[in-house]
Amino acid sequence: MANDVKLLLVDDNPMVLDMLQHALAPFARVVATGDSADALLKAVDDPPDLVVSDYRMPGMDGRQLVEKLKSRPATANFSAILMASRADIDERLSPQDAADDYLAKPFFLREATRRIKRTVDRIALEKMAKTAPSDGVVRGNLSQMNVIDLMQSLEMGRKSCQLKLTNETEKCEVFFVEGQVKHATYGSLTGDEAVFKVLRWTGGNFELNFEGKTDQETTKLNTQGLLMEGLRLLDEAQRDAGGEATQEAPIEAASTSSGGAASKPAGKSEEEEDVLLDS
Repeated sequence: MANDVKLLLVDDNPMVLDMLQHALAPFARVVATGDSADALLKAVDDPPDLVVSDYRMPGMDGRQLVEKLKSRPATANFSAILMASRADIDERLSPQDAADDYLAKPFFLREATRRIKRTVDRIALEKMAKTAPSDGVVRGNLSQMNVIDLMQSLEMGRKSCQLKLTNETEKCEVFFVEGQVKHATYGSLTGDEAVFKVLRWTGGNFELNFEGKTDQETTKLNTQGLLMEGLRLLDEAQRDAGGEATQEAPIEAASTSSGGAASKPAGKSEEEEDVLLDS
């Protein structure tokens, strides 16, 4: 299921544009164009939440496009990701530029999709928070945004809140301060072990209370460390079990996609499915 996030995709290479558009369509409302001037008109007509643009394009380049949109009050409120060569990122683009992130070309389609989706998830979470009901609690389903997506989005947005996860009779509470997990409980478990228990969840519900606070600090790892170590433990457990299928999501699916992701075509290996894209 796509988030209610408007994504403007700009690249003058038709193959790159088409493949990225199809890969991102499950996660956002994508409008694609191969011309930066046309992108400017589209953004003025319907301001995007996220602009993903190639840097080197004929006429107006990606940085100029972002700067023009940022300079106009009606179109200034968006995030930006620029796709550029490593040399351009190192020598021509700087942290002072308007982009929030950079994708170094050439890149694999799966990795680019994963990076862009993280930003889409963060924006979706911010939009949900702005439209929260009077009690200030954001509610959602884990089939739309799984636990790992949620935690990455809260980390990227540097959010402080209480995250409550429920899956039938099971319940977990995780407290964030500036995007970092400080305290977690799952039954009798606390801290890191409590977080590890719920990382594979793709079913159930979540609640975000941005007024929720705690004085307890039970976790030892930061948010990214919890995700990496938790996935390592899950992968190890699956290997020990002989790779038997479980009801939870596979490790890769949990770390790179949510409920709306397209499944891998039957009969194709992971290498065959992924594509290296360049300008």
